[in-house]
Amino acid sequence: MKIMKSDRLVAILLMLQRREQVTAAEVAKELEVSERTARRDLDALGMAGVPIYSIQGRSGGWRLLGGGRTDLSGLTASEARALFLVAGPATASAAAEPELKAALRKLVRALPETFRTQAEAAASSMIVDSQPWGASDRVNPRPQFLDVLQDAVIRGVQAQLSYVDSAGKESERIVHPLGLVAKGSRLYLVTHTEMGRRTFRLDRITAVTPSDAPVHRTKGFDLAESWRDITDEAERDSTVVEVRANCAPEGLSFLQTAVGDNLEIRTASGDGRIPVVIHAPSEYGIAGHLAGLVEWLDITSPQSVCDHLAMIGAALTNRYTKRASTDTTS
Repeated sequence: MKIMKSDRLVAILLMLQRREQVTAAEVAKELEVSERTARRDLDALGMAGVPIYSIQGRSGGWRLLGGGRTDLSGLTASEARALFLVAGPATASAAAEPELKAALRKLVRALPETFRTQAEAAASSMIVDSQPWGASDRVNPRPQFLDVLQDAVIRGVQAQLSYVDSAGKESERIVHPLGLVAKGSRLYLVTHTEMGRRTFRLDRITAVTPSDAPVHRTKGFDLAESWRDITDEAERDSTVVEVRANCAPEGLSFLQTAVGDNLEIRTASGDGRIPVVIHAPSEYGIAGHLAGLVEWLDITSPQSVCDHLAMIGAALTNRYTKRASTDTTS
């Protein structure tokens, strides 16, 4: 069974500890990937700051600087931290989490004691939530203050943020950075503040000033668990209408594209149509969103959404029937 990239990076480093030298072919065979993927992974370790180097020629391969060492004394503090930054985000994957965490724990035990705290902090500083908030989530540029905020999380220090909220209001506040989350194409900072737990979008942060004051972290805090609570709360707050409908099988893929994770699919009925439930923040908004799917979608409730669709349909008919008549007479 193939394993994900971050698992492979840890596995490759452990291979380098056990052996004096490895080749891309050996890595590919042991990890069940292509040689091209193995070479990319070896390059990724080097780019992350892990002290490995390649030897060219027939008897060449990859080696860890200073030879294989079970205590990882060949790693500096910054190199160990760099490795865990590469491997850490995969801990958000439920399927790979137990295996990856076990590998990281072994690696932490092998590190010199002075490196362990920041290495562990780096591994848990960010999680990846691959599901976007909605179908319209777009690719965003790398936030300006990502590196400085991740450093504050790893070092466990407070920071002063300048922030612009969704209404355009600017404010400054002192926060206790607890972790970063990549959800879809957006990045968020999870913090503790005087008002309790707060989440900030990185693309709305306009300035960051880290301090030397330590972060106050609740005992047993888990970033992934905290993020699940945050997303559950956000979904409850944003959903004010539940639309029930029957969808023709050939239209289901179009509906999934239109509403994304806001769709629940039920067991198909006797006539082949598929009962669905769609969660949405507003009746008129979801009516407009679904208007283009009437060929496949029969909405059964609530009646208010059906009424909005009827008004949208009447407005479209009125506007474009008049336009067609004008074009014909002219």
